[in-house]
Amino acid sequence: MKLNDKIVVITGASSGIGKSLAEEFAKRGANLVLGARHFVNLCTITQQLEQQYGIKAVAVQCDVTIEADCELLIKQALVTFDRVDILVNNAGISMRALFNDADVNVLKSVMDVNFWGTVYCTKYAMPEILKTQGSIVGVSSIAGYKGLPGRSGYSASKFAMNGFLDSLRVENLKTGVHILTACPGFTASNIRNTALDKDGNEQRESTLHEEKMMTSTEVAKIIVNGVEKRKRTLIMTGQGKLTVLLSKFFPKLLDKLVYNVMAKERNSLLK
Repeated sequence: MKLNDKIVVITGASSGIGKSLAEEFAKRGANLVLGARHFVNLCTITQQLEQQYGIKAVAVQCDVTIEADCELLIKQALVTFDRVDILVNNAGISMRALFNDADVNVLKSVMDVNFWGTVYCTKYAMPEILKTQGSIVGVSSIAGYKGLPGRSGYSASKFAMNGFLDSLRVENLKTGVHILTACPGFTASNIRNTALDKDGNEQRESTLHEEKMMTSTEVAKIIVNGVEKRKRTLIMTGQGKLTVLLSKFFPKLLDKLVYNVMAKERNSLLK
């Protein structure tokens, strides 16, 4: 798939991987419909991308937990461009709390963004993407293959997202629609700063070593390459590939390895 003049809708586009995805698609000549809650910042990003790359970009204030916002996002794409070629479900939120300590609403909040946000946007975009035989992308996580301690809600939401996209892929084997599940490992972005603590407040700090992680720019380039090549699944790191392999053949060993890794984070929840 050549991306020049394609219409790409991206959620969670005001920072992190979403912002990097917008830039990478723009570099390749795609026109953009960018959704996020932070509208002022989003408007600045769209203006910069239009000026730098000569594409057209539209900012839409969108909270993906609100179904009507997701419907409006897709309607705005149709009003502006009359079609949708690619939907990237990128909006996401994390959490950090042991399940025993966490308010259950924390898990619900994470599920509302990561899973239901994907479902809502995909529901309204699907009829248009069927017309263009385009792509639906889910920015998931290795946490969707292996449950992480202290991230029960996050892992649950990504497992759900993976299952949803897998079902769509099978349903659309004969329609020409491309479904991509993209699973970065730990990425240097603000997702850990905005992660919810046990009470639902932002933790406002990262407990992991960000300098050793992939950058959001690197992740975005891999995902956009995957869209061009119509890949099925992207596992982006050696650690991620090993995790998927061990989860199939040595799950008990993987439990111990994951525990040991997460026990080494700053202010570990595992005592």
